[in-house]
Amino acid sequence: MKEKQVNVAIAGATGAVGNQMIQCLEERNFPLKSLKLLASERSAGRKIRFKGDNLTVETLTKDSFKGVDVAIFSAGGTPSKIFAPAAADAGCVVVDNSSAWRMDPDIPLVVPEANPHAIAGYKTKGIIANPNCSTIQMIVPLVVLHREYGIKRIVVSTYQAVSGTGKKAIDELHDQTRSLLNFLKYDATVYPHQIAFNCLPHIDVFLDNGYTKEEMKMVNETRKILEDDTIGVTATTVRVPVFYGHSESVNVETQKHISAADYRELLKTQPGIKVVDNPSKNEYPLALDAAGQDLTLVGRIRDDESIENGINMWIVADNIRKGAATNAVQIAEILVKDYL
Repeated sequence: MKEKQVNVAIAGATGAVGNQMIQCLEERNFPLKSLKLLASERSAGRKIRFKGDNLTVETLTKDSFKGVDVAIFSAGGTPSKIFAPAAADAGCVVVDNSSAWRMDPDIPLVVPEANPHAIAGYKTKGIIANPNCSTIQMIVPLVVLHREYGIKRIVVSTYQAVSGTGKKAIDELHDQTRSLLNFLKYDATVYPHQIAFNCLPHIDVFLDNGYTKEEMKMVNETRKILEDDTIGVTATTVRVPVFYGHSESVNVETQKHISAADYRELLKTQPGIKVVDNPSKNEYPLALDAAGQDLTLVGRIRDDESIENGINMWIVADNIRKGAATNAVQIAEILVKDYL
């Protein structure tokens, strides 16, 4: 039987995540009939290489989606609110990487390793939401723990790379580092403080409850994906001077007991995970090792000796790949294979 092929558009194709989406489509041999690249008017006309051809970027408009089967969006929240419904009205299914639709009760929020069945809910509004990068990598190893042992509470602290903010932040870290090492003045424009050689406990805006928007994303998205509003989740999100790869310290309290040793072996059987956990040889997940790959790395797995049913772990993933582009393309693959 011939493989089903579809017409795909990428909205926000010239950004860091959009570029990675294009690369993922090529690497994973996505069943493409055609590929349309869309971006803002200022990026229109640019050429992007795909499978040996130069594709021309077109201006993103409400009329861009005629004849398109699947649109993968990484254009930001405001453009998504404008153009995703227009794409859906044109008969296109949208996989959106922004925060615009994640908590809409009529739109599925999907991590393929955790809740691929939720993709079926796309029919209500024609949109599927891609979770926040830090949520995705935490969910990948936690879903099996919740499924088998029941998660009662999660305490997570993140150490997030500047690439999560975008190219300007990458440039700022580079320029500040170079300036400081050469005893030169520097500017802090992307972040409110110096990011080079520093850690900022501040990602996104602060809310009335004292948490940041990024922290509350992790709380709310985790409960939605795991389909359990009883799970206690508290987060502290920190920006660190790393270019690519988010790291997380995660403490989980479960309903039923599982030892760290048994959890370590359980994780080795799960898709999308690589266990890197041999402290005696200084082997544990590193942002440097996660960068450029799609696996979620898990290590420093150990019993929480302060409570009866507790596990600690360290989780690392490439925030541009698994934390954004790859997860979106994986959703699109399942959508095409099982629903279109």
